[in-house]
Amino acid sequence: MAALLALAGAYGVYLLYTALAMGWRGLRIGPGPRPSGSQGVRSHGVGRKGLIQRFTKQVALEGSRPVEMAGVMIVMFTVGTAAAFAIFGGPLPAVAVGTFAASAPLASHRARLTQRRRQARDAWPRMIEEIRLQTGSLGRSVPQALFEVGRRGPLELRPAFEAAEREWLLSTDFARTVALLEHHLDDATADATCETLLVAHEIGGSDLDRRLAALSEDRTQDLQGRKDAAAKQAGVRFARRFVLVVPAGMALVGLSIGTGRAAYQTPLGQAAVVAGIASVVACWAWAGRLLRLPEEERVFNG
Repeated sequence: MAALLALAGAYGVYLLYTALAMGWRGLRIGPGPRPSGSQGVRSHGVGRKGLIQRFTKQVALEGSRPVEMAGVMIVMFTVGTAAAFAIFGGPLPAVAVGTFAASAPLASHRARLTQRRRQARDAWPRMIEEIRLQTGSLGRSVPQALFEVGRRGPLELRPAFEAAEREWLLSTDFARTVALLEHHLDDATADATCETLLVAHEIGGSDLDRRLAALSEDRTQDLQGRKDAAAKQAGVRFARRFVLVVPAGMALVGLSIGTGRAAYQTPLGQAAVVAGIASVVACWAWAGRLLRLPEEERVFNG
């Protein structure tokens, strides 16, 4: 019975953390389906299968397989459980801490993905200006300019441009090529740039230079605004780390006060520890959610 209660409490902590930090819904171990509205379908694929495929693809882009990710989670769970049991001497807090530790690889993956997106976003104003120069002063065609700039783009974006260029060489269908590129890049700025180039390629016109210049200026202003917001949050992000450090230090100090470790081993002590762990996880995830800058929604990926 105690093991079942420990498992239920630990899984509750895991569900609370993934809901607040990653936006997952439902009682599943992985991401659940989003609402069925049209906006959710366009932004996140179709149903549960699309979400799982997207998450699996993102894990693969990190250079690891889902099986490897699961192995790392099991190791983290084991280490966290062992460390917590050594401190508290009870199964309930140990499993709760182990479950929270097992979510660390998922959180790390999300942080790396966010960092890659930020670096790619920083490069788009320069890439748009290069496309503008290629199609204007150098007289390149729209597809040729797009692929030449993509070859010199950030490393994170090059595989998407290479796949799109292969599609163009095989089919010479620029609309299909642009759709493939948008799918791989999965970025609102990429969508706007590709759709602008697609319209210019299909119907022509002399205002492509003006539209690209306006798009580059808009992206530059958005990028500068995000950098200013991130700079203002630096102190708050540093203080957020104390949400984990201070309670952990207090738990270690508690070992040497009064009955110490024996108090942690009582049913009431274990319940109090699990409640404290849940509070720490909730505060950590809630603070991260408040500090998260809003992402621009995609509108061309229907």
